[in-house]
Amino acid sequence: MLTAEGCRARRQRFLDRLKPSHPVVLADPLHLRYFANFYVDAISSSADFGGLLVIRPDGHATLYHDAKLPGGVAKAHADAVEKLPWYTGQEPELAPRRLVLRPALEANGGRIHDSIADPIGPQVITLISELRRAKDPDEVELLKTCMKASDAGHAWGLANIKPGMTELAAYAGVAAAAYASLGQFTTVYGDFTVSPGSKKRGGPPTPHVLEAGELFILDYSVIAQGYRSDFTNTICVGCKPTADQQRLMDLSLAAIAAGAKELKAGVTCQHVYDAIRAVFAAAGMAEFFTTHGGHGLGISHPEPPFIVRHSTETLIAGDVVTLEPGLYVDGIGGLRIEHNYLVTEQGAEQLSNHRIALS
Repeated sequence: MLTAEGCRARRQRFLDRLKPSHPVVLADPLHLRYFANFYVDAISSSADFGGLLVIRPDGHATLYHDAKLPGGVAKAHADAVEKLPWYTGQEPELAPRRLVLRPALEANGGRIHDSIADPIGPQVITLISELRRAKDPDEVELLKTCMKASDAGHAWGLANIKPGMTELAAYAGVAAAAYASLGQFTTVYGDFTVSPGSKKRGGPPTPHVLEAGELFILDYSVIAQGYRSDFTNTICVGCKPTADQQRLMDLSLAAIAAGAKELKAGVTCQHVYDAIRAVFAAAGMAEFFTTHGGHGLGISHPEPPFIVRHSTETLIAGDVVTLEPGLYVDGIGGLRIEHNYLVTEQGAEQLSNHRIALS
């Protein structure tokens, strides 16, 4: 989990850049995760409700939230926490739940500074987005927790996905393996579907019954305290892949290796994308590479930097990125693979460790 020290350091970097003369009030759930480890689990009755974080110019931070939020918010890190009454289950609600935070807001200047409607909202949002690029050690450790759970789900998929199973059943099995690894129920989302080629490159699980020889794309994220993994394998259902399917995999493996070799602080995202695409181009297959080459990862998905054809961004130390080359060929099938990496001054550390194989 994020540490109190890490949250405090992120708040101080924010203040050092913004230099506010007054308390800054933040309400965006992403920002409260980043600065205070405050996260309301999506699988709860309170999923649509959050809090306010007030950061004074001297660094003191106060977190306000309604007292009905689930117990996980107790993991938050702030100098002071004020739980506001709303509904006890014994008496009627004191006010509409959305308005419980209003007195705290009014007591702290009446403005939400990371609202797009606030005069300094765009400045605050842009600054925090820039700060989030370089991950702190506690963020990397939390991302590794997500990735370990995703590794477990991928191992289950390779061992258990078979003909006669629905895509929904495959999802349930992968998610259960991730829950067991993580030690808790959480959100698992992504692509759990067969790709016949260009017409369907991904999507949520459906009642479709898997047939032998189909290519099943398993590209998903596991969320832990608001941070998330995102890596991929493609499985040939129930049999050995055809020579054409194996060629798609071999080319994608070569492409991801070529991209990973270029990951380093100071390298442009365009250069990394070009390294991936060059493998497909050399094989006369570039026209079937129709997705991005990768993207940043952390609190949201996807997030900067973006490894795409017309990128203008440059990698920095602390970026956590994915590389996810794939090919989608009608009559053969769609295939995508993906790993996650921590970018450093010297190169990159691979964070995901699942086995990439068609069978």
